[in-house]
Amino acid sequence: MTKRILQIIPTMDRGGAEKQLVLLARGLPREEFDVHVALLTRGGPREKDVTAAGIPVHRIDKKFKIDPLAYRRLSRLIGKLEPDLVQTWLFAANAYGRAAAIANRVPHVIGSERSVDPWKRGYELAIDRNLAKRSDCIVVNSLGTQAFYEKAGIPRGKFRVIPNGVEPFVAADGSSREELLKSLGLPEGARLIGAIGRLWPQKRVKDLIWATELLNNVHKNAYLLVIGDGPQRRSLERYRFLVRIEENVRFLGERNDVPAILPHLDMVCLASSYEGQSNAVMEAMSAGLPVVASDIPGNRELIVEGVTGFLVPVGDRGEFARRMNRLLGDPDLARSMGAAGCARMCEEFSVPKMVERYATLYREVIGR
Repeated sequence: MTKRILQIIPTMDRGGAEKQLVLLARGLPREEFDVHVALLTRGGPREKDVTAAGIPVHRIDKKFKIDPLAYRRLSRLIGKLEPDLVQTWLFAANAYGRAAAIANRVPHVIGSERSVDPWKRGYELAIDRNLAKRSDCIVVNSLGTQAFYEKAGIPRGKFRVIPNGVEPFVAADGSSREELLKSLGLPEGARLIGAIGRLWPQKRVKDLIWATELLNNVHKNAYLLVIGDGPQRRSLERYRFLVRIEENVRFLGERNDVPAILPHLDMVCLASSYEGQSNAVMEAMSAGLPVVASDIPGNRELIVEGVTGFLVPVGDRGEFARRMNRLLGDPDLARSMGAAGCARMCEEFSVPKMVERYATLYREVIGR
């Protein structure tokens, strides 16, 4: 007899948690699990990936930070579906979803913490601690995320670490390198450095812009391609102007063709001050690219220093520039690091392995 699993998440935006939920929902064995997805706030571009797999999606349409009507709609949905297990993703869904599941006497409830979250205030961490007591377990994607929430007061025994999964890289049909360079107005010999992600203070894109300015003293043909959008875009564009590197830092905005762009990059960089487990880093490694990233817990679990890429102290713009320069100056090293990173992703962070870890957890929890 199949077990009904309800996954609750705020949106279906292009974030890392949303992608992991899609990969999980599509991968769980249908003969064993009947998966439903509830969107607490709204839909998003990843919603079609769920519906195309024949998985029912339910919209709750939460309008406000505190929205009793949305809670009531979610509670009614849970009562109607009668799931055997509810799993929630990200803070709003963790709060509303677990509270509604507990009120409806759902037999098993699992929360998910996807990142180190220093932005959370005291009352938000208090909500996390209180709901953790009434949850079967909390899934985290890295030891760094677990350590943060242990420090916040959630007992170590509550956690299950399940790393993110990344699909094998398949180069999408798209433009050649020459066509890409032409579309961006770049010279034929341009060296391309990718920075992929939401333009948010956490990502510290300013560090990469400054590092690119330093790098240009040696490599005039090095260009930073910032792929993604967000609330910091205008300020970052102004910053690019202030450090006088407008020509060598290009903002590409949201792109639907990132798999077509990745093969043409020389490396990918991530300067974040905190992460759970970066999908951008994992996808770059899967594509065979070396990575230069900030030395934070989530990145340390992905990147083997000096083997698959380089780890740099947070905020050390000079060291970012030095590591970028080394990779641009040593193509053999860049290729070997890229190959080692690709092998690591295939061996340790595959989607089937991630899905099976969740399936095993569900079986354990439901069988208690």
